[in-house]
Amino acid sequence: MWKDLLIGLGGAIVASWLALIIALLLVRPKGNILREALRILPDLIRLLKNLTTDRTQPRAVRIRLGLLMAYLAFPIDLIPDFVPVLGYADDAIIVVAVLRSVVRRVGIDQVRAHWSGTDDGFNALCKAAGLTGGESNGSTTTADQA
Repeated sequence: MWKDLLIGLGGAIVASWLALIIALLLVRPKGNILREALRILPDLIRLLKNLTTDRTQPRAVRIRLGLLMAYLAFPIDLIPDFVPVLGYADDAIIVVAVLRSVVRRVGIDQVRAHWSGTDDGFNALCKAAGLTGGESNGSTTTADQA
């Protein structure tokens, strides 16, 4: 009986892990985001902190961002870092997915208001996350450009 329970539990964990991997593959942004993500990482961390601590943001958004920061701080990843390509990209993919959901909820203007970096950095964030509405010199960027 215990053996069957452990086998069932192990199978459920493996199936859940595989479902998460498939979900990550489906929501991943196109192109090479790792170089851009590393360049804007300090500003991105400040953005996440600023949005999380802003009491005017909806509670669901703050909880989502808090869970994201906890996941990023946790040393164990969904995909181990020794797995080629996706090993290091899983964190970036999850950040992108959460940012997209935050923008859908609060709007790109709120995200821009909390951005403490340069306009070029914000444009890179918008491009990497597939967001629209990043502005530099009055022009609007989209994820489809480049």
